[in-house]
Amino acid sequence: MAHRRLGLEPTANPAEMFGEALRFARERAGYTQGQLGKLLHLDRTVITRFEGGRRPMDRETVEKADGILAMGGLLVRLWERVDWQADIETPDWFEKFMELEDEALAIRVLQFNRINGLLQCEEYVRAMISTGKWRNNPKRYAELVETRVKRQGRFLVAEGPTLMVVLDESAIRTVIGGPGVMRRQMEHLLAVTERSNIVVEVMPFGSPPATTPATSMVLMLMPDGKEWVYSESLHRGHFSDAPSVVEESRRDFDLVRTGVLSPGDTRALIVDAMEEYRFAERRSQEGGLAQEQLQRGRRGRVHRSGPWLPVRRRPGA
Repeated sequence: MAHRRLGLEPTANPAEMFGEALRFARERAGYTQGQLGKLLHLDRTVITRFEGGRRPMDRETVEKADGILAMGGLLVRLWERVDWQADIETPDWFEKFMELEDEALAIRVLQFNRINGLLQCEEYVRAMISTGKWRNNPKRYAELVETRVKRQGRFLVAEGPTLMVVLDESAIRTVIGGPGVMRRQMEHLLAVTERSNIVVEVMPFGSPPATTPATSMVLMLMPDGKEWVYSESLHRGHFSDAPSVVEESRRDFDLVRTGVLSPGDTRALIVDAMEEYRFAERRSQEGGLAQEQLQRGRRGRVHRSGPWLPVRRRPGA
């Protein structure tokens, strides 16, 4: 049978190249993704993610696949050379989160330090992503921005799912992308809270209960009535649908809400922040203009590296 060539284009990262090698080996051995999945006791979709470079394989699975596909240890050697933390573009745990988010009937969020992804304006999204490794990969950068913005779409239509977000004041005060971006983000927050299905509440500095959770969390109510709790640590996401964990998270969320501002005071705080960012933006622009005028004035005076010499007048001049 015809075999696919390995994807060795310059933009391919090591995780993708390992996935291409796995796909090549599978097709060379004559297996479909489903067949290889059964031999490895995995679902076909997991093999798809392995081959797309979107999910890391553990060593035991790589060794089993290497033996099944008769690769003589080559897959294991390739696997050992991949920095999986650096090269997985969309970690598998975040794919699971997006799948749940896309189906949820209602979402409740407690968010610290930054605006939640479902409430970010495009300028804020671009500023967030530009600080990562994709800033030098325009195509991938554009894809990530589009994906983040599209996630919000189902909440911005008539009768969209319920979205309730408690923002710690740190999310509003942490500057991402400069005052201009933050001014636009505040405007966006005011606009989305006009929608009947979206509620934004601010927990001001100094007011949270003593038992406030130490990290952001998301509660998602699914169509089957099950509720999931999601949170993130430094390198991965954590899910639970255990009744005890869900109940404790609900209680924590409800307790946090006892310290939030009223709807009117929340809007007033956002408006104040917006005006502060607008003022800072104006000052920044004026400072840039003053600097440009200073540089323009300096360009009118040419400085030479040698000594100054008097101009000699020509005879008869």
